[in-house]
Amino acid sequence: MKRLFLTLTLAIAAIVGANAQKTLKDIYIRDPYIMPVEKEGVYYMYASSPTQENGQTYGGMVAWKSRDLKTWEGPVRVFDVPRDNWITGTVWAPEVHKYNGKYYLFATLNSDIAWKAPQEGHPAFTHRATQIFWSNKPEGPFLPFESKHPHTPLGEMCLDGTLWVENSTPYMIYCHEWVEMIDGTMEMVELKKDLSATVGQPMRLFCASAAEWSTGSPRKDGSRTYVTDGCYLYRTKTGKLLMIWSSFMNGEYAVGIAESTTGKVIGPWRQQAQPLFEKNGGHGMIFKTFDGRLCVVLHAPNSPGGAERAHIFEIEDLGDTLKLKGELK
Repeated sequence: MKRLFLTLTLAIAAIVGANAQKTLKDIYIRDPYIMPVEKEGVYYMYASSPTQENGQTYGGMVAWKSRDLKTWEGPVRVFDVPRDNWITGTVWAPEVHKYNGKYYLFATLNSDIAWKAPQEGHPAFTHRATQIFWSNKPEGPFLPFESKHPHTPLGEMCLDGTLWVENSTPYMIYCHEWVEMIDGTMEMVELKKDLSATVGQPMRLFCASAAEWSTGSPRKDGSRTYVTDGCYLYRTKTGKLLMIWSSFMNGEYAVGIAESTTGKVIGPWRQQAQPLFEKNGGHGMIFKTFDGRLCVVLHAPNSPGGAERAHIFEIEDLGDTLKLKGELK
């Protein structure tokens, strides 16, 4: 009886511990994404969370839930990469978008399988792509479409896909990886109405080096690499279409702003000179609080190894650009 009691006590403690309230300072996360669900009065924050099975690592995702953006409950497991998917490795940069009554997960999937010999002193070219999954609920489970293949081109290293809907047409904007391109690019492709597949060929929007603030990183041969990461689109109060995205500025991760000169996703895109954030943090996204405040969430510092945390800043929509205000406390 004592052994049974001890077992039950430990089990209950584990459950309580797993769902205890935490603050953002307690939660390790890169590439945070927050989706407000107004009918529930709940903010969902999605994060990558791999699992181990028979010595194999499989990608997945959890959600943290909050009503005030200060205390968070969870994590709740909402997605596991199907074991018969085209690849099953770790998930990066999960985003969840509500669209036509369903919830769609945009996930960057990775493998450690090299498909192309790297250049000297350059990381290996491995399988990396954005794939879209769907669910009827913000807590999942998120399921694949029938093909179980990526939405970005096979044979290209792509990541950080996001959704933009313009004139009732859905598009995915994503990054073509600097590892392959040297000068990373931002790409767009039209999606089918149900987001199950792409329509036509991708189109390049801009290169990372187009922004003066994106100073790149030096290579041994004297050249520089330029990163495109974490794209997210936002329409200002005056109708201007902006995109926040991340790269490196003088050795530190930063968030810049691009603007479409036509107000359409097709561009052309012009880079604003002043970054939104330049203190070694990035991969931001924009959301509104239930009381109407405009916010950006990003991870900082950008120092892989466990120090990364989500930081939420209030921002001001100036019509032509965005201005960072104070961090929410």
